Amino acid sequence: MNCIIYRSDVKPTLEQATTLYRHCSLGKRRPLTDTVRFQAMLDNANLVVTAWHDDKLIGIARCLTDFVYITYLADLAVDENYQRQGIGKQLIKEVKNNTDKSCSITLLAAPQAVDYYGHIGFNAHPSAWILRDN
Repeated sequence: MNCIIYRSDVKPTLEQATTLYRHCSLGKRRPLTDTVRFQAMLDNANLVVTAWHDDKLIGIARCLTDFVYITYLADLAVDENYQRQGIGKQLIKEVKNNTDKSCSITLLAAPQAVDYYGHIGFNAHPSAWILRDN
């Protein structure tokens, strides 16, 4: 396999991101068919780290952060054909590399990933609250 490149200086196109999300479990919980909303999600994330295999987007960490205190990791997605190769773990390392060393990362785990985050060093938090208007 060719080398995987990690980038924080480019955001993927809507088509690249939609294709990636369709090839992982996270795509079922994101508004992929609402292209205006999904594009806004990409545009308004202020830290996006991507993983590329040649010209193919194979992973993304989509974040909202103040860069010094907290980073909310909104999405961590890796193409199902590239999972279990350390790409998600490296995406998280790249997020840390793009923020202050004392900046924490907070996330809500997808049901399929609940066991993953503890394995890579995250600590579970006893409470999370979500207010949705749907």
